[in-house]
Amino acid sequence: MNRQPNILQLIWGAALTAAGVGVFFMLPERMAQIAAARQLSGSSLEMLFLWFCFGLLGALLIGGGVRKIYLVLKAPPTDDVQ
Repeated sequence: MNRQPNILQLIWGAALTAAGVGVFFMLPERMAQIAAARQLSGSSLEMLFLWFCFGLLGALLIGGGVRKIYLVLKAPPTDDVQ
């Protein structure tokens, strides 16, 4: 009976990791769109701050997802058979 939450936690960890990877892959394209919309140069302080924030977001998503997957897979199996 305890197996269902572990599977859901594993899926949630995979989703977090995938979202973080997606942030990193979409970052250059989105930054170009933001720079064009706001008419900013690629090296302005605002653009560097946005790069940092989105990069940190992606790193935290990947780190949280990998940590969750690791903890779910590391947890000892429980026997709920009575």
